[in-house]
Amino acid sequence: MLGLCLGLAGHVWAELPQQQFTLSWHHTVEKIVWQEDYRLTPAGLQILQARVKGTGAGMEIPDDAKFYDDSWHYQPKLAPIAVLRLGRAPEAGDYQLCFNGKCQPMSHWIGAPNHQVEAVELWSCAVNP
Repeated sequence: MLGLCLGLAGHVWAELPQQQFTLSWHHTVEKIVWQEDYRLTPAGLQILQARVKGTGAGMEIPDDAKFYDDSWHYQPKLAPIAVLRLGRAPEAGDYQLCFNGKCQPMSHWIGAPNHQVEAVELWSCAVNP
């Protein structure tokens, strides 16, 4: 079964037996919520949809985005991502991982952001539930 692996440079810190997830965070400058929905595939993480509550520095809304439920919704047209690398500094706050509508900070699985390791990678991996 495919699952979500969290780690760095191929070292697995956590394996989560989930097929889909939402990644959510606050933009570090604008403090606006950003969300991306992913499905795991053998080729990588396939982004399905993204939502953002507003615009700002580096947060341009695509022309085909639709505004409803207090957010701009759009569907990025991207190939599956083999490894999604995220910056993770304590000052920026933590990412949220949501499965089936229930969210937890990423620190729930891999500890709090720290200056010794300021990145995490997400990828599709084989897990045993």
